[in-house]
Amino acid sequence: MNLDGWLRRNGLEQYAQTLRDNAIDADVLRDLTDDNLRELGLPLGARLKLLRAVARLGTSEQPPASPEITPTAPRTDAERRQLTIMFCDLVGSTALSTRFDPEDMQEIVGAYHRCCADLIVKAGGFVARYMGDGVLVYFGYPQAHEHDAERAVRAGLALVEAVPKLKTAAGAPLQVRVGIATGIVVVGDLIEAETTQEHEVVGETPNLAARLQALAEPGTVVISSSTHRLTGGLFHYRDLGPVALKGFAETVPVWQALGASAAESRFEALRASATPLVGRGEEINLLLPAGSRRRAARARSSCSRASQASASHGSPRPSSSA
Repeated sequence: MNLDGWLRRNGLEQYAQTLRDNAIDADVLRDLTDDNLRELGLPLGARLKLLRAVARLGTSEQPPASPEITPTAPRTDAERRQLTIMFCDLVGSTALSTRFDPEDMQEIVGAYHRCCADLIVKAGGFVARYMGDGVLVYFGYPQAHEHDAERAVRAGLALVEAVPKLKTAAGAPLQVRVGIATGIVVVGDLIEAETTQEHEVVGETPNLAARLQALAEPGTVVISSSTHRLTGGLFHYRDLGPVALKGFAETVPVWQALGASAAESRFEALRASATPLVGRGEEINLLLPAGSRRRAARARSSCSRASQASASHGSPRPSSSA
């Protein structure tokens, strides 16, 4: 059993380093007691959660293999694919850490992480890494969906709405900022090591998503032009214009996603801003009902006859004086 993965599934990933520092692995996990965990500095809530999770493992010498097998298990080799990447950051976390005891701060961040994980998984995303108060999310890996860009934007909008409603010791609503970008990356286990389950991505897209997150105002979702193009008219946007971002040689057009649109159908929404057909009269005529085609033909015929008559008679000339 991979200890890091087991802790992550039980919402205890922040204690992985503590357990490793004390030489605690899967073999001795079942021997832990509440006193042991207290000595390690874990707060009461985390101790209870960890002990319950251990109890669910059962009493067999070897942990059951079935929980480790999932239909969406990430590949163990790197691959090239299109990904929509989300960076989510807790606003003001540094100021919070100076006001609260580390255990209280851990509870605040834990509530935020759990909220993120619930909404992201529900939207079909994959939490790739927790980075303190930041969350890195992949849409399109390890399992790809037809509308990953749309799923990411919907998840981002849900986060900026849900996080301020969390009841925490902070005493004031928490806020997040979200950046989303879509593009081609290389993703997978780029470093072969049994001590990590992180699936790194290489390419411009993760850097762009991180820059967009830093650009976003608290409580907003900022997206790249590629994500905007893929989501079409599914959302309302605010054009933020071309923006100079650190590390990018040219300015980057960005948008703020404001909320879902009132489009009646996905077809209408995704093609609302499509380029109109130009010079496709014959093709459009084939798509029209028979009656419409006859009316269009008569209109063209009348226009043609009028043009010919005008050309043959010419324009009346003024009479010359005697």
